[in-house]
Amino acid sequence: MTPRLQKSLDAVKIGEVATRIGVNPKTIRFYESIGVLPEPPRTPSGYRDYDDEHVERLQFIKAAQRLGLKLDDIAEVMAFRDRGERPCDYVVGVVRREVDDLSARIREMRALKRELETLIGKVDQQRAIEGEKYCPLITHHDSVSRMRSN
Repeated sequence: MTPRLQKSLDAVKIGEVATRIGVNPKTIRFYESIGVLPEPPRTPSGYRDYDDEHVERLQFIKAAQRLGLKLDDIAEVMAFRDRGERPCDYVVGVVRREVDDLSARIREMRALKRELETLIGKVDQQRAIEGEKYCPLITHHDSVSRMRSN
């Protein structure tokens, strides 16, 4: 029989939970302040006592953030869970929006890459210009960007 990798928490302090999860204690306090993580009970001396439920929620928060969910979305998923409802339809919608956003950013980045490659090809011609204080690649790009925004 193999031993459990993580023992059950009998209530531990914020520093230990932060270390186990891989976040800063201030992050945990922030999550509590915005309601994503419920405040744990406190010891008579005022220290927070976290249990397995808190650790599970923190692990979920980190996993959801890795998928691109924002804290507002995560709070909504937690609200579904706390009401005993399945949040899958909501999560799928959020993730679909994230995929759409990523697709748009990828298109923008590809366009920028093409523009930069074109500028690199022209920079040798621009180096011959005397009086340039800065790299002509940057000054050319900036002037093109300003013309586009007008």
